[in-house]
Amino acid sequence: MNYWLMKSEPSSFSVDDLARAPHRTTVWDGVRNFQVRNMLRDQINKGDLAFFYHSGGSTPGIAGTMKVSRSGYVDASAFDPQDHHFDPRSTLPKPLWYCVDVTLVKRFKCVVTLAELRQHAALKDMLILRRGNRLSISPVSAIHWQYILKLAAQT
Repeated sequence: MNYWLMKSEPSSFSVDDLARAPHRTTVWDGVRNFQVRNMLRDQINKGDLAFFYHSGGSTPGIAGTMKVSRSGYVDASAFDPQDHHFDPRSTLPKPLWYCVDVTLVKRFKCVVTLAELRQHAALKDMLILRRGNRLSISPVSAIHWQYILKLAAQT
């Protein structure tokens, strides 16, 4: 099993939106970065766990956990000219973009904020804490995963 951190702007899609989705499940689509696309296509698998990270907004941080309920598949939003994720370079014979399905496991009572994550030396190597890291999905080590779950339980 792998662990991930997946970012979303809460004004676009939040952990509360995922909680309201049918079966608490939705497609995680719209990724338009090739490095992250490769993760979605090749590395993120059904059964993997992910932190739902609210980026931007007034309090960025981890708002809950999700399980990948469907491994990578072609992101159909790239083919729809009416969708804001449309990409005319992506075609059915040669799709560029991929997505996964995620299911909410747990919404945290309180967000584990980015500021709080920065206070813990044990987390200093997390990609989310590195200067200049702008990836919308990043891997999380099992040690960091367990540490953050303990932080979330304390709040």
